[in-house]
Parts: sequence; structure tokens; C-alpha cells
Amino acid sequence: MYARDHGGIATPIGTVAIELEQGALARVTIGGAVSRGTSALAIEALRQLEAWFAGERRDFDLPLAPVPTPRGAELRAGLVAVGYGETLSYGALAKRLGSSARAIGQLCARNPLPIVVPCHRVLGANGVLGHYSAGEGSATKAWLIAHERGESR
Repeated sequence: MYARDHGGIATPIGTVAIELEQGALARVTIGGAVSRGTSALAIEALRQLEAWFAGERRDFDLPLAPVPTPRGAELRAGLVAVGYGETLSYGALAKRLGSSARAIGQLCARNPLPIVVPCHRVLGANGVLGHYSAGEGSATKAWLIAHERGESR
């Protein structure tokens, strides 16, 4: 049995908290308390998030909780492949992944790992910001996109 761990850091969008289960990052939430994790993985995950918010990191190298289906894993990998500072519409990402815009919307809405699995990079048609299920919703999404474009400072 693996120990669970958690932690949280202060960021410009509020506290970003992590939860680890079975040796993998299981959840990222925007909100909660600032605290330090005790496991090596928690410490590393928080360090990588701090570096991302400092503009010193563009992607993450962390074990992620498995996705229940092979297709779900493919879709998550496709979402992770959307590059730092890049945005795509739901439709464009769906086309890239051989899926539907609705499926991509559900993928983003149910994403338990915002920021690490960058659902904020997916926009509505014609660049419309659209919804965001973490933090302060679309205001948080706008900040994350601006941060990656170097516009948040």
C-alpha cells in the first residue's frame, strides 16, 4: 500500500494544492491551504509548480495517476502535447486526436490535474475563452494563458 500525501503553494491565482495517491499525482486543485508535502514526490511536484509559476519551467515531469481507459490516456496525452503558450480550439484539438469537440470539452471539464495537464490551453471557436472548471473559472484560465505568453507580469 502506498502512502497518500498532499501539499500546497501560494501562487498569483491562489493556493495550488496537490494530492498524491499510489505514487502518482492524482489531483491538482486551485484553492485550499498552503502546506509542504513530506514525500519526495510531493516535494518535487510542488517544486515544479513553483518553477512553472516563476516562468522557469514549461512542462512537468511527474508520474500521473492512470487514466481508466486506453482512449482516455490517448486524449490526455494529446492535451499534454498542446505546447506551452499555444492555444487550440476544442474542434482543432478534436480533429488532431480523431475525436469530437464535445469529448474534448468533457476531457477538460473533468481534468483532475489542471495546469499539469493544461486544459487551460483549449479555447472555444474563434478564440473565445470559454469555461474553466478550476479556481475562479474563466478569470483563472485567462491568467494562465497570459502567464504562458509572458503577459502576466
